[in-house]
Amino acid sequence: MGILLRFLAVLIVIISATGADADKAWWKSATFYQIYPRSFKDSDGDGIGDIKGIMQQLSYLKEIGVDATWLSPIFTSPMADFGYDVSNFTEIDPMFGTLEDFEALLAKAKEIGVKIILDFVPNH
Repeated sequence: MGILLRFLAVLIVIISATGADADKAWWKSATFYQIYPRSFKDSDGDGIGDIKGIMQQLSYLKEIGVDATWLSPIFTSPMADFGYDVSNFTEIDPMFGTLEDFEALLAKAKEIGVKIILDFVPNH
């Protein structure tokens, strides 16, 4: 009986360690979907995609097997380069929504198991 318990304990440790390592490298096997917010989904009819529109489609993205979304810039910008000329990395551009909208997007993504990756635009 003691040998069986030791064997089970070792087996549990091995399985746990294997699962932990796999989770650390989730990005190696994840399916990513890049979203250009401006043209992805317009939730308010102004002709410009927005964060709420992305949130409305998250469940669908999960259904088709998306593990993570890569969002093109949503930060405040003069839009001379369609968002790739970020002027403030701490604010959401009003055309895309608010910081509260973004926080709601993150909460929903976490709830359904979709990771959100933000585009990083250095040197601006």
